[in-house]
Amino acid sequence: MHKIVILRMGHRPQRDKRLTTHVALVARAFGADGVIIAGVRDIGVERSVRKVVELWGGPFFIRGGEDWEKVVQYWRSDGGLITHLTMYGLPVEEVLPSLRGKDLLIVVGAEKVPGKVFAVADFNVAVTNQPHSEVAALAVFLDRLFYGAELKKEFLKWKLKIIPGKKSKKVQKMP
Repeated sequence: MHKIVILRMGHRPQRDKRLTTHVALVARAFGADGVIIAGVRDIGVERSVRKVVELWGGPFFIRGGEDWEKVVQYWRSDGGLITHLTMYGLPVEEVLPSLRGKDLLIVVGAEKVPGKVFAVADFNVAVTNQPHSEVAALAVFLDRLFYGAELKKEFLKWKLKIIPGKKSKKVQKMP
């Protein structure tokens, strides 16, 4: 089993709480193993995501306050690839064959990402070369990486689970 971890860069606690939370929720729902928030700790975001994992299942981790360069160095030393999602990168369809089946650290920016990230990344990948949301880019990237199989993922240790319905809203609670 290969590891997929999201490195959230440039999180600004006063401005990005909701968007970073959405990055983590998409990462979890679409098959990633966890999120690392570089540079700062945002206990509120971490608490919100951990509550989702507690209620809806996991495994999934979130942690913050780490130096992004050390995370990248560790990931690379452990044999993983660094993949930077950016609208300036190569088209996702061109690079996916080189990424599948590998341990990936996927860098997702909030504000402008330091130029050094482009240089240290093994792959700079664009879902589109137009301005767009990092949340949307992450969802599309992970969906294509996993061929859509993540949409059927079963989470372990759940307390709440949605029962799909055509016109109903049913939530099953763990007995």
